Amino acid sequence: MDPISDMLTRIRNAGAALVPVVELPHSRIKESVAKILKSSGYVSDVTVEGAVQKKLKIRLKFEGKKSVIEGLRRISSPGLRRYVGATEIPRVRGGLGIAVVSTSEGLMTDVQARKKNLGGELLCYIW
Repeated sequence: MDPISDMLTRIRNAGAALVPVVELPHSRIKESVAKILKSSGYVSDVTVEGAVQKKLKIRLKFEGKKSVIEGLRRISSPGLRRYVGATEIPRVRGGLGIAVVSTSEGLMTDVQARKKNLGGELLCYIW
């Protein structure tokens, strides 16, 4: 299974079940996506624990009995990659959400990629 897709599914399920912490196996790309979620205000904390078997812990944000993250959607999958140019990066929910783009300078949000005039692989939408 796709690791990023697995991460998004775990976050989606934890938000629906009102579980405050999501724990998943660590990888650099998952950590980068989690840090983008934190900087955008969708999660409250991201930590890496362990030395040999690293774990990525993501603390979710809630507004009452509802998760701050309303939806997550994987766009580019291993079976069908989706690449976009800098001018073709879509706006998620009219600018209310973010798109995570994998560029030559690393992972960044759609706004940052447009500002730096970079295209790349469109990983996921978060709103």
